[in-house]
Amino acid sequence: MSITKESVIERLKTVNGPDFTGNIVDLGMVSEIFIADSKVFFSITVPAARAQELEPLRAAAERAVKGIPGVASAVVALTAEKKGGGMEAPVPARPAAPRPAAPQSSQRPTPQAPASHSHGKRGVPGIDSIIAVASGKGGVGKSTTAVNLALGLAANGLKVGVLDADIYGPSMPRLLNIHGRPQTVDGKILKPMQNYGLKVMSMGFLVDEETPMIWRGPMVMSALTQMLREVEWGPLDVLVVDMPPGTGDAQLTMAQQVPLAGAVIVSTPQDLALIDARKGLNMFKKVDVPLLGIVENMSYFLAPDTGKRYDIFGHGGARREAERLGVTFLGEVPLEMGIRESSDAGAPVVASKPEGAEAKIYRDIASKVWGRVQEERGAAEAAVPSIVFE
Repeated sequence: MSITKESVIERLKTVNGPDFTGNIVDLGMVSEIFIADSKVFFSITVPAARAQELEPLRAAAERAVKGIPGVASAVVALTAEKKGGGMEAPVPARPAAPRPAAPQSSQRPTPQAPASHSHGKRGVPGIDSIIAVASGKGGVGKSTTAVNLALGLAANGLKVGVLDADIYGPSMPRLLNIHGRPQTVDGKILKPMQNYGLKVMSMGFLVDEETPMIWRGPMVMSALTQMLREVEWGPLDVLVVDMPPGTGDAQLTMAQQVPLAGAVIVSTPQDLALIDARKGLNMFKKVDVPLLGIVENMSYFLAPDTGKRYDIFGHGGARREAERLGVTFLGEVPLEMGIRESSDAGAPVVASKPEGAEAKIYRDIASKVWGRVQEERGAAEAAVPSIVFE
């Protein structure tokens, strides 16, 4: 069944705007709509201050469009950036209800993460460099970026491993099409699983996919420590760590205790995603982890039939943010059906279509990342004073 923009717009008119003030179409909140392969893409403009509060509105719009006959899926994002680069949202922010002041005895200052230089952290035997791939929020394609970055590094001639540090939502078993349980050496050290030339460890190999992980912080860190230090990794030139999304205890402790060579931040172009990416950048800065650069994922969409480019979620936000912060911009990854489909099938594009345009993008990003690692290493060595005896 043919899906038209008109039918999508009519269905979106059934979605109430914030505070039930009309519908999101008449309020001018819906961006340009693009339809390809029975999938619908668009964004909704909301006030930045109310982004988290209005997440149910985004979900309602997604459900409404998925209900149209013939629609296979919908990709809907919230943004505060209007078409043309303006930042003014059409719906005013609702004033927050006053809250009673907390008792003085319960108020505590927010703890600041202490700086921690890499040379003060215990290394992992057999691993030369460890790179964290992180994002301020979920849903930006961090894990897909991490696995293709790892494959790009391997394609460039390095020995590479991947640690899936997302305890609550491990994705490496599916992304790399690896099944089964890891074996042990003398019943103590785990042997990493392998595919596509990568050594891999994930909580997904140790528990069933449907098992919910209801763990507190100390349990999470204990599991991460074991997967990092009680695995027969070496020898590796680089270990790519797919970090959990956000900036919680697990991410902070990992950054403080592991001698990271640097961090790669993944974000989508829209300004609301960049707000969260900024939190990730600031976290790594506080613990003295070098920032290797920013990747803009879902940067643009090229229509497969016409080749026309669509900036569905905006464009260039990550590049501008990198320039503003003085951080390397590593590259743009398009919103490409093949990347998602190959990832879901356990055949990442760098491995399954090594000569394709998307694989080249990831290999270029990998080259820039490895170059930045060498730069940071050289800078660290130059900073160490030498003692000369005469």
